[in-house]
Formats: sequence, structure tokens, C-alpha cells
Amino acid sequence: MALGLLALQHVLVMYAGAVAVPLIVGRALGLPPEQVALLVSADLFACGLATLIQSWGLPGIGIRMPVMMGVTFAAVTPMIALGTNPALGLPGIYGAVLVAGLFALLAAPLVGRLLPLFPPVVTGTVILVIGISLMRVGVNWAAGGLGNPRYGALLYLGLALFVLLVILGLTRYARGFVASASVLIGIVVGMAAAGAFGLVDLSRAAAPWFDVVRPFAFGAPRFDLVASLTLCLVMVVVMIESTGMFLALAEITGETVDEARLIRGLRADGLGTVLGGVFNTFPYTAFSQNIGLVGVTGVRSRWVAVIGGVVMLVLGLIPKLAALVEAVPPCVLGGAGLVMFGMVAATGTRILGTVDFAANRNNLFIVAVSVGFGLIPLVAPAFFKQMPDVLHPLLESGILLAALSAVSLNLFFNGLGGRAGARAAAARLAHAAEA
Repeated sequence: MALGLLALQHVLVMYAGAVAVPLIVGRALGLPPEQVALLVSADLFACGLATLIQSWGLPGIGIRMPVMMGVTFAAVTPMIALGTNPALGLPGIYGAVLVAGLFALLAAPLVGRLLPLFPPVVTGTVILVIGISLMRVGVNWAAGGLGNPRYGALLYLGLALFVLLVILGLTRYARGFVASASVLIGIVVGMAAAGAFGLVDLSRAAAPWFDVVRPFAFGAPRFDLVASLTLCLVMVVVMIESTGMFLALAEITGETVDEARLIRGLRADGLGTVLGGVFNTFPYTAFSQNIGLVGVTGVRSRWVAVIGGVVMLVLGLIPKLAALVEAVPPCVLGGAGLVMFGMVAATGTRILGTVDFAANRNNLFIVAVSVGFGLIPLVAPAFFKQMPDVLHPLLESGILLAALSAVSLNLFFNGLGGRAGARAAAARLAHAAEA
């Protein structure tokens, strides 16, 4: 019973972040409400599968520690760029997700060698750009959503502000679980307030109570070389981030993560992503807020995550719940999105706080130029208009531009560090992310 309650606590802490990605992608691609709800169900179902693989484990796969898995925000902008390409659409996204997952499975043993390419100055910059890129989504949600004829209405802005104040109030004055789940609670309270103003259309929740998640519900995957390479690069960033999370979790739980165990954990990222491509969802990684919760609760048993994975899997089989999530007005999500996406950017800033800028001024140039590259698609969407169409999925992703720039400039200014130092830096990075 106690493990079940702790598992539910983990699910509620990650729930808002878990459903945010399918909502962002689905609405950005202009999908009808029932298909966005399907993305939410598929995401929860695959979250459960990926968590079970990671925490319970399979032969040679899974770190077998209390890790909850969720869709990575790092893939959002590249996937939207792929999905809005008429030649690719959702099938193109899923083809690229499948290739990226297989790549992660095969590349897991090599990640230790790639760690020196991603010191905190690189990883912090990339995560900062991820947060800045996502903030555009949160801001547009707060105004009522792009395409809304009443975009920017005072009612929308007021409700977004109300949700934001609820979240901040709970974070400031509440303790324990309530503070940890403040974003989810803020969304629930905000939806009730929006309902009082007639903004909640519950007819969207007219879905069955139970249904299975069918593979390839949007058609056969479509494979494209540039799209696949784009998400493979995203998976490299995801695996570097996961490496730091695993090392930080090992310190919290007192367990040892050797090279073999780390590889098993990274393979679970890859297999979870493959399953995401099969079950109509996206790339997966360890959720940092749940790792922080392990430190807060002191409960180190992996069975908490196993039960949490089962709960997520079951939630994915309840379409009515997904339809209810899809019915949340954009302005309510906007208030929460400002917090969620802003926290991603703040995490990047916190990681950059561990970088020595005083002794090595070159790090300033790495961050400055890479953030500049990352902002190009945001501030000048037509900047690469004359470039070949095949390169647009890469060039329209500020996250990938920032990653390529930061890695290249770090090699140019600082060279390649050692693996031992990179592992220590990854652990410090993860502590900064979940603190």
C-alpha cells in the first residue's frame, strides 16, 4: 500500500510534463482533438512501458533503479519542424523516432566516449536554448493559442496569470508532495476556473473508458535520411543527459553505476524510443523531477518506479482521461507552460553556473554564439528560406543549431577532455538539473 502511494506520487509529479509534449506537437500540427487525445494516451502508455523496461529491466537492458521515463522536451522543436513538412508529417516523425531509437540501442556503448564532447558549458547552453524555444509555446498558449480569433483576450491572459499565481503560491507555501505537484494542481484549479467562464468543452471528453493503444495508428512510418539524422543527434543529447541523471541517482541511492550498468540504462532509452515510434509517440528519457523526488522522500526502491510504470501504462488505456487532458483550454496550459518551460531554461542557466567563465573567457564566446544560433529560427523564421529543402528540418531547429555550434566551439576553444572528468562533470550537471 505504501509503495503504491509513493508510486502515485511519482506519477502525479511527472504527469503535467509527460502530457505536455503530445499536446504541443499535436496542436502545432493542427491535428483534430480526437487525434491529439490519441497522442496523449499513446504517450502515457509508452511512458509506462519505458519505465518498466528501465526500472524492472530486461536481459541486457534497463538500469534497474527508481527511474521514471517520459518524453524529452529536447525533441519537440525538431519534431514540429518535421511534422509541418508536407512530405513527412507524423509518419515522417515516427520513422525518424524509430531510427533514432535503434541508433541509441547500438550507440549506447559509445556514449562514454562521447561524454567529453558535452561538458557543462555545452549541455547547459543546449538546455537553455530548449527552454527558450519552448517558451514561445507557453506564451502563445497563455494568449489563447495561435489561430484563435480572440488571441490575447483579457480573459485568457487573466486565467493564465491565475494559474501561474496558484503554482507559485503552492511552491512558496506548500510542502512535500503538494509543492512537488504544484504544476498539475495549478492546471486542475485553472481548468475549474475556465469551466466557470464556459471555456471548457467537455464534449471533447466523449471517449470510451477503455481502449488499447494500436501500433502505427497514423499509418506506416516514413523514413527520411535528414529527419533521421536530426533525431539521432537529439538522442545523443538525450543520452548524455540520461548519463548525468543515472550518476546523480547512484549517489542518492548509494548504488554503484559501472560502465555495463550505464550502458543498460542507455539501451533502455533507445528501446523506449523505438516503442515510442511503434505506439505513436516520441523519444524517451529519465525525468529529472522524479530523481529529485527520490532524494526528497528517501525511498530508494526501484519497485516504486515499477508500480509507477504500471500506473502510467493503465492510464494510457483510458481514452476518456486523455480526452479530458486535451480539453484543457490553451490559456490554462499557458500559465503552467510558463513555469514548466521556464524551468527548463532555468536549469540550463543553473548548469552554466557551474562553468568557470572567469578563468576561461572562451566559455563566454561558446555560450554567446551558440545561443545566437539557437535563436535564429525563433526571431527570423525565414532566415534559411533559400537553403535546400532537405536541410530545413535541421536548420529550423534552434536546439540542434545550438548543439552543433556549442560542440564545435568547445572543441575549437577547449579541446577534448578526458572521460573520467566528463563523468564527474555529468554527475554535477545532473545535480544542478534536479536541485
